[in-house]
Amino acid sequence: MKNLPASAENTLKIGLISISDRASSGVYQDAGLPALQDWFTHALASPWQCITRLIPDEQALIEAALIELADSEGCHLILTTGGTGPAPRDVTPEATLAVAHKVLPGFGEQMRAVSLRYVPTAILSRQTGVVRGKTLILNLPGQPKAIKETLDGVFAAVPYCIDLIGGPYIETHHEVVAAFRPKSAKRPS
Repeated sequence: MKNLPASAENTLKIGLISISDRASSGVYQDAGLPALQDWFTHALASPWQCITRLIPDEQALIEAALIELADSEGCHLILTTGGTGPAPRDVTPEATLAVAHKVLPGFGEQMRAVSLRYVPTAILSRQTGVVRGKTLILNLPGQPKAIKETLDGVFAAVPYCIDLIGGPYIETHHEVVAAFRPKSAKRPS
């Protein structure tokens, strides 16, 4: 982990990885990273910063980016977007599981449940959630609308998970998403 200035100790570091062969090669402009940054701008009340990557659907490259953002950059949270379907080039879940120390199946289950409210093809998604060291990694869908719907549906559990794995205390704007913690884990306002 990088040595952060004392004032940055409680800053949430978020790694954002958009996984797309065509966007990474310039065929079209990536929409995933801007959608993620926009969501966090509205949702987080705590200080945060993000580190972004735009890479092709290559398992080795995805694994390397996840390891770099978790181990070298010290991200507390990494979100991937894209590559979670059943197509032969969709390898994001395999890469995520390959670098995981612990699997959190509830995140994948809930992300699919949220998406099923909007599209029946959500059952094709292979999204997952894992922990690597002190980093929570979540695989999100690739479309901006689906990214927002998924984060709206699962992010309430993310701040407490990050507490439990040793990250900073995260507060959210309740009108966007209310972070849930047991009473014993809440800090006085």
